[in-house]
Amino acid sequence: MLKETFTVMRDLPRVREIIAVLMRHGLGNLVHRLGLARGLERSADILHLPGNHEIEALDAPVRVRRALEELGPTFIKLGQVLATRVDVFPPEWIFEFEKLQSHVPALPYGTIVAELTDILGADPHTIFTEIDPEPVGSASIAQVHHARLSGGEEVVLKIRRPDITPKIEADLRILRHIAGLMEFEFADVRRYQPVKIVDEFAKSLRRELNLSVEARNLERFAQNFAGQTDIIIPDIHWGYTSERLNVQSWVGGVAGNQIEQLAVLGYDRKVLAARGADAVLKMVLIDGYFHADPHPGNVKYLPGDRIAFLDFGMVGRLPHPRRDQIVDLLAALAERDERGILNVLLEWTGDVVVDEEKLAADIADFMFNYENLSLKDIQFGHLLNDVAVIMREHEITLPSDLTLLFKALITLEGLGRQLDPDFQMVHHLTPFVREVIIARYHPRSLFKTGKESLFEAVGLIAGLPRDVGKLIKQVRRGQFKVDLDLKRLDHFGLQLSKSANRLTMGIVTGALIIGSSIVMTVKTGPMLFGLPALGFIGFLIAFFNTLWIIFSIWVSSKEER
Repeated sequence: MLKETFTVMRDLPRVREIIAVLMRHGLGNLVHRLGLARGLERSADILHLPGNHEIEALDAPVRVRRALEELGPTFIKLGQVLATRVDVFPPEWIFEFEKLQSHVPALPYGTIVAELTDILGADPHTIFTEIDPEPVGSASIAQVHHARLSGGEEVVLKIRRPDITPKIEADLRILRHIAGLMEFEFADVRRYQPVKIVDEFAKSLRRELNLSVEARNLERFAQNFAGQTDIIIPDIHWGYTSERLNVQSWVGGVAGNQIEQLAVLGYDRKVLAARGADAVLKMVLIDGYFHADPHPGNVKYLPGDRIAFLDFGMVGRLPHPRRDQIVDLLAALAERDERGILNVLLEWTGDVVVDEEKLAADIADFMFNYENLSLKDIQFGHLLNDVAVIMREHEITLPSDLTLLFKALITLEGLGRQLDPDFQMVHHLTPFVREVIIARYHPRSLFKTGKESLFEAVGLIAGLPRDVGKLIKQVRRGQFKVDLDLKRLDHFGLQLSKSANRLTMGIVTGALIIGSSIVMTVKTGPMLFGLPALGFIGFLIAFFNTLWIIFSIWVSSKEER
């Protein structure tokens, strides 16, 4: 408790700023419902801001998106992550979250040089013969500059913004507190586990803050694509790379968002679309390690219809069991197999109780909409979005390691169709799904799976007597416990404590009034304003106690609204 108090005091200025931004964007009800304004009642400039009718007239998704933009890098990144949660948010929210971009004003070149000097421990111009003063890109976490090594090789310098880590850490502490309040106050939000979402977001953001993590990601992708000359992954210069600086080889070519230049330069857009799709599907289904954001800004096209992938700060990982589930789902979608889709979704339900018959009926209705469509008319992204809608309606939360995957596949199809209007994701999926399924049922794989299952079963049986014995001993010693997670029990206790305090003050006040009335009848002793002093002071204390009780009840009634 003491630690939390010190944390709140340390982050209080930022809390005030967050509350002010939320209030300005018409989110005051959320502030009061979560109790964020508690302890700041005297801050009239925050809690009694005049309403902006123009902003309040906007839809809630727009207002939330604008608030996240104003709150800065951490909240923009959170919005970008929430844009992947198609299983949680309806399309209008996803649409607004996707607009969030972390482009921020560039730092002055002098600041960048000073930061490089501190990182390298030497004048950067002795290492890099040229550093372009104009940044290639300026984002919330890092700024990117084109440079040249003394040997003549062109490189990219990705420099972390100075002093950004303490700000982000403060925001993450506040976000986790807000997530805990949301999980506590809103029963319909609790099933989405907001605290868990924030914890995973914090872990991802801390990895992104460490620029050497991206460098290791680059190396792993380079190993996975070794020997494939049509896919380019930048090289890392480890001699200069650290937590605050990432130095990698410069990749020229045509930026992914300059598609109109491809035809002029003689690139084959159909080949580029096919190679890009095959590369990402290999990452997902074969390697289990994929670029989580393959949008046009993170892709470049090179002569010979080669593709370079950039910015590996956000990657996804799929363990083998999850990969098998994805293959089963993709195969079922491609073959329009209702039972196959149902089986995978039931595996993802976890502890959620699902009406299996209704879920099966909804899947049948969903597949009926695609029954008479030819493959070229089916957009795979729409298929995945429709699956997400069914999951949302049945309160099935998408496993956290799949949220990035869904987003990556939807983004990939959009990129493919930009390059080739006839691009069909299903055609590229089928060979990979077939390859994985064949490998799954290869005698070597079956033997390995059987051996693992046998060892697991033997271990379970061998440990059963020990577990039963341990349980019996706990019962005998009276140590057997049943934990009940009653989310609002502590809230009830708090309310009960407040009520008891008010009741006690009421009894004390009543006793003071009666006692002072008796003292007033005694004309001896010290006098004040012509009245017995003790009686007068008793009435005065009773008066202030009464005001306190009335104010406490009024504040409590406002919090309950």
